[in-house]
Amino acid sequence: MFTGIFYYYQQGERLKDFPDALGRILSRPNVFFYDAFYPLKPGSSFDLEPIPPESLYKVHTPQMVQQVMATGEYEGALYSAAGTVSAAIKVGAGEITNGFVFTGYGDHHAGRNFFGGGCYFNGAAIAIQELKERFNLKKFAVVDSDAHHGDGSWALFENDPDVLYVCLCSGPDDIQNRNINIHVPSAIDDATYLSLIRDALEQHVRVFHPQILFWNWGYDGTIGEYGDLGLTAEVHARLALEIKRLADEVCNGRLIVVLCGGSRRDLASIIIPGVVEVLANAPSQ
Repeated sequence: MFTGIFYYYQQGERLKDFPDALGRILSRPNVFFYDAFYPLKPGSSFDLEPIPPESLYKVHTPQMVQQVMATGEYEGALYSAAGTVSAAIKVGAGEITNGFVFTGYGDHHAGRNFFGGGCYFNGAAIAIQELKERFNLKKFAVVDSDAHHGDGSWALFENDPDVLYVCLCSGPDDIQNRNINIHVPSAIDDATYLSLIRDALEQHVRVFHPQILFWNWGYDGTIGEYGDLGLTAEVHARLALEIKRLADEVCNGRLIVVLCGGSRRDLASIIIPGVVEVLANAPSQ
């Protein structure tokens, strides 16, 4: 089992302790570290290439791409999505088994012709298009456990029969085609939350049997965060274990974890290494 970590040097506070906060994980022989190449970046042995415009246009309209360029956040948004696409291609090619993607911008609020909430491009949707074309893969699942509803992903995947989108958030229960929204109460304890996740994985993802599983993960539901649901910092590694176990059983471990919500630097340096540790371990039993 090989794990890829996809990173780029970002503005802002939340990831200032990375990649150093990953500690000894980076020295493991089964872990590969990829980071973005652009001016003033420290040198690296693996470089993360940006997404070509034609790949963006398979998911987003040219007008929307121009609007993102006008925000001044284009480079960061591009490299955030590029990490997801690169992880997906390497998983699809069998170079790595799973991947963790550091992003400065999320995915799930970016639709075909709209964006917001700190999300500019939908990396998972772009990656799925690339996987379909390069490897002729047919079935994908996206589990979204960010505290907020992924309206962009919902709109992009609603009419795509190849993608199961399961969103666990504060929004109401809803099912539209293969889009499933599962309501998470505004206050919940770890055990109840994990039970809700397990049920969703068993009832929906296992039954669908995807070839590759994407996990849009945020720690914004942690106590003290902006999407505080009452979850402890410890729950995230346990959640990662549940999702990795299912990926091991259903799709040969092929799992791509995309960092979405969360803002606190102190929580990031505790929680993220725990999730990556789960990915880098041997297949769960």
